[in-house]
Amino acid sequence: MKALLCTEYGPPHKLAVQDVPSPKAGPGQVIIDVKASALNFPDALMVQGLYQVKPPLPFSPGAEVAGLIKEIGEGVQGLKAGDRVIAFPGFGGFAEECVVAAERIMPLPEGMGFATGAALVLTFGTSLHALQDCGRLQTGETLLVLGAAGGVGAAAVEIGKTMGARVIAAASSADKLDLCRQLGADETINYSTEDLRKRTLELTNGKGVDVVYDPVGGDYTESALRATAWHGRLLIIGFAAGAIPKIPLNLALLKERSLVGVYWGDSVRHDPPGHVKNMKQLMAWFAQRKINPVVSEQLPLAQAPDAIARLMERKVKGKVVILPES
Repeated sequence: MKALLCTEYGPPHKLAVQDVPSPKAGPGQVIIDVKASALNFPDALMVQGLYQVKPPLPFSPGAEVAGLIKEIGEGVQGLKAGDRVIAFPGFGGFAEECVVAAERIMPLPEGMGFATGAALVLTFGTSLHALQDCGRLQTGETLLVLGAAGGVGAAAVEIGKTMGARVIAAASSADKLDLCRQLGADETINYSTEDLRKRTLELTNGKGVDVVYDPVGGDYTESALRATAWHGRLLIIGFAAGAIPKIPLNLALLKERSLVGVYWGDSVRHDPPGHVKNMKQLMAWFAQRKINPVVSEQLPLAQAPDAIARLMERKVKGKVVILPES
C-alpha cells in the first residue's frame, strides 16, 4: 500500500509517499481502508518532532480518517468488514490503510460523506469538549474565538452558536472573517488591523467576554485574557502562532478568571464514555443541520506535504482532506 512517511523529523518537504506493507490487525484492533483523512495542526507539529506525541520513526501522520473496515482483530465486537466508519487513530491516517483501536471507531452516519466524516472527528470533538466540558459555556454568554477560520476555530464558531452563545470571531484577514460570518458569527475582529483587546471590550460594552477559545497563542493570548469578564474562562487549545505565551498570573486573580488547558486527544483515553457521548451529540447536530465541517480542499496523498506547509503558514481555511486512493 502507499503511505506518506516521515522518516526523519523536519519540514514537510522531507515527507514522501512510499510503498509499505499493509498493517495487520492485532487484538482489539481494526484495519480501515482509508477513503479520506483530514489534516490538522498536530500533524504539522508531529512531523517536526514538536508534538507531545512522538510515534517511532518512520510513521505516517494523519489523526482522523473515514473509510471502510477491511479486517477486524481478535476480540472486536460490533464491527464487521465493509462497515462505513470514522475513526481517530492519532497518526497513521495518511495511507491507503491504517490500524485503529476498536474503541476509537464510530459508524459513519447515513448521508455523511467520507470527506465530511474525516473532517469532523478531531476539530469538532476538540471544540465540543473545550466549550462544554472545560469551558462550561452557557446559553446567552459571549464567546471569543481566535483563529476562527481554521479547523478547530471554525468548529468552535458553529458549536458556540449551536449552544446558544453570542460568538465574536477573530481572524487575520477579511476573507477568513467572511467565512466566519457564513458560519454564524455575530461579530468579527480582524486582529491584523484592529486591537484585539480594545475591540473586544467595545463589542461587549466594556464587560468583556465570558469564554475565550484560543488555538493561536503568541501575543494574542494575553490580549484576549485582558478582555474577559468577571469569572471569564480562557481555553488553551494550542499555539498555531508558534510562541507559547507567558501570562502574568495577576490577570487571573483580578477578575477571578480561569485558565483551562484542553487536551482532547488524551481526554478520549481518560473518559471514553464522555467521548462517545460527545460524538453522538455531534452526529445529532449534523443530522439537524446545525453543524457542518468546512472542507476547503480535497487533495491526493502526494500533495499532502504542500498542504501541511500551508497549514503551518496559516494559509488554510477550514479543513484540508487527503484522499489516499486518488
